[in-house]
Amino acid sequence: MTTYVITVPGTFLHDVTEEQRSGVKRRLRHRDPQNTDLGEAEELDLLTVQDDNTFSVRLEIAAPDRARAEADASRLAESALRDSGLTDEDAVLGPAVVTGIESDY
Repeated sequence: MTTYVITVPGTFLHDVTEEQRSGVKRRLRHRDPQNTDLGEAEELDLLTVQDDNTFSVRLEIAAPDRARAEADASRLAESALRDSGLTDEDAVLGPAVVTGIESDY
């Protein structure tokens, strides 16, 4: 099993409240990349929102391979957004990408 740091980009299509942002962070806190060497060294934030409403969700995912890690991260990010009251019309996700790998090998 390998630990990946996965970045899922997205765009908020409407203004998002601080409560909704906090809800997303709270739902994903257990996957915070700060627990990894890369996350700590790079000071990665779980959720970063830019002035133009684009955002990045960065997650720590343990998976057997890259494809599974990216799929799991996308699913978790989408679930956190939806559970925070954000629909497909509020937030659109882009493709997940590996931004770091920690392995015991």
